Amino acid sequence: MMNRKILVVDDEPNNLQVLRQILRDHYQLLFAPSGARALEAAVQHMPDLVLLDIMMPDMNGYEVCQRLKANPITELIPVIFVTAMSEVEDEAQGFDVGAVDYIQKPVSGPIVLRRVATHLNLVRIQELEDSQREAIYMLGAAGHYNDTDTGVHIWRMAAYSRALADAAGWPDLLSESMELAAPMHDTGKIGIPDAILKAPRKLTSEEWEIMKQHPRIGYEILSKSDARVFVMAADIAYCHHEKWDGSGYPRGLVGEAIPASARIVAIADVYDALTMKRPYKLPWSSEDSLAEIKKGSGRHFDPRLVECFEAILPRIVQIKEKWAKEED
Repeated sequence: MMNRKILVVDDEPNNLQVLRQILRDHYQLLFAPSGARALEAAVQHMPDLVLLDIMMPDMNGYEVCQRLKANPITELIPVIFVTAMSEVEDEAQGFDVGAVDYIQKPVSGPIVLRRVATHLNLVRIQELEDSQREAIYMLGAAGHYNDTDTGVHIWRMAAYSRALADAAGWPDLLSESMELAAPMHDTGKIGIPDAILKAPRKLTSEEWEIMKQHPRIGYEILSKSDARVFVMAADIAYCHHEKWDGSGYPRGLVGEAIPASARIVAIADVYDALTMKRPYKLPWSSEDSLAEIKKGSGRHFDPRLVECFEAILPRIVQIKEKWAKEED
């Protein structure tokens, strides 16, 4: 933990010394004796956390915290107030200006260490989540790097997939994973030659067999991780071209042998493809696209999911219109 930096702010040298004794063996420490110095140090050194006194001359802790949160450079740094103020109203004001916690003076060493460790762990978790999300966006974009006419297809389709997962009764956590996993469904296209992906004609039977390998390639790439979202993404990549009646590829799975996540994405993907304008076709209406999906119920698509999709069509149309505005 010594690579984590903590900025300690207090106008009383004795208080700074107490916190130094508690924290020095665990973290890199920075000290500021005033609010103005604290703001300068936060920008210059970008600490991982700030321990902030409230009752200081010239600029109190509330104002310091407000300024930290108003600056895009420092707004994400967690602030813990260390104060003798103990009224409920004082704590409420502290949370209102953006603090994440309170530590009462006189401080207890074990409590300080545990509170600091807790909030630094939360920061680390958020950093990992942000990194994972960025990796997801990059993999999704990579899978469609050579598709010149898909626009925001993968992100819009992911929103449709989440809405359908919600309608099917999925818990919020799994629905959120669905929205993150769905954009990676065509990751395997990375392994398909450009001459096939960009062919301005109907593929030959030999070329089509190569194209049909992209689900397996996507699965091999995404299954390297045990993280929940990538496990789901691997299933989706492998199975989003399977069909309810077993006529899909690459494995010819039937019915509920197809992962539920892939069955959801199959509907969202086809709906989005039908309603998109392409160089070779005009966009279909939502009603005509739904009618086409209903024709595939029990053959291409899970009948229960088709019913769910029909029930939420107004929501799907809202999502479509929202993305249309953003794309414009």
